[in-house]
Amino acid sequence: MSKLEMLTPDNSAIALIDYQPAMYQGVQSHDRIVTFNNVQILAKAAKLFKIPTVLTTVAKDSFSGPFMPEIIELFPKHDVIDRTSMNSWLNANFRKAVAATGRKKFVIAGLWTEACVMFPTLDMLKEGYEIYIPADACGDLSMEAHNRSMDRAVQAGAIPITSCQYVFELQQDWARSETYEGVMDILRAHSPYGIQVRFSKWALGEHASEGGPKAA
Repeated sequence: MSKLEMLTPDNSAIALIDYQPAMYQGVQSHDRIVTFNNVQILAKAAKLFKIPTVLTTVAKDSFSGPFMPEIIELFPKHDVIDRTSMNSWLNANFRKAVAATGRKKFVIAGLWTEACVMFPTLDMLKEGYEIYIPADACGDLSMEAHNRSMDRAVQAGAIPITSCQYVFELQQDWARSETYEGVMDILRAHSPYGIQVRFSKWALGEHASEGGPKAA
């Protein structure tokens, strides 16, 4: 499959890995709020475009805590795969969930980049998957750790992307009305551009009231 073929709702899947309290605590490579917002961009886009989604945690009950509720609430019927391994690919249930999507293009995001993202990336590349890593939704113990891990993943064949790029690549055309408002909601809630989106709606009178613009 050509890497020049863009990600679409019909050819791709996504795995979100270890967005848990203990893992967030170690993130020093990015502002944690940025990572926190960017993974929600990914998850909300996956839900909006009906992308097959795999969720997994590590040592949920003994150490790391539950997957962040903001994402679990989006996928209430999903089983969250708990593991003992840093490398998700070593877990049979994770491999089964990946295979069950029927997709070969996989977006992988998680905490931390140097282990929970890079390890399954290397193994899945060996298995013939195309891996796309939204780097701004990942995080690590240091910027050096994050950058070197991304370098290694890219040199191995993974493709670096960003969270908003993922949304835009799925939407492609603002005339796609069935997902337009959903994309705007994502931008309003989680991106700096959301300020402009909110203002534009107010200026056009869509949210106007005697007291000024309504809260989004």
